[in-house]
Amino acid sequence: MDKKRLNLSSGSKFEEAFGYSRAVKAGDMLFISGTIGMNYATSQISDDPVEQLHQIIRNMEPSLAKAGSSLRDVVQITVYVTAPEVFQTIGPELGKIFGDIRPTNAALVVAFPVPDVKVEISATAVIGCGS
Repeated sequence: MDKKRLNLSSGSKFEEAFGYSRAVKAGDMLFISGTIGMNYATSQISDDPVEQLHQIIRNMEPSLAKAGSSLRDVVQITVYVTAPEVFQTIGPELGKIFGDIRPTNAALVVAFPVPDVKVEISATAVIGCGS
């Protein structure tokens, strides 16, 4: 395996079924796949988009940690929502979570293949840039 690339798995059944990695570390960059707000231990997902957002962050943190990174290193996020109103609901919470980190952000309204998902986020981090 190329030492400059490291595929990181969360062990999710989705990764195996659909042939992707939770995250890929390439040099000092970390690319995190679109992440939903499902509690993977219980397969439960809240109806509340804000709780989905908080679970998304909890789901991303292990990949960041495995790569020697943290939320402080996130430089870009893409937020996918089911409706503009959902983004209006979670937007202030994103501001609280990322505070002065202020990654770039693109938001898109989409339909999800997984029932009950209202929010999904993918992210890019530069390891060590936020320390």
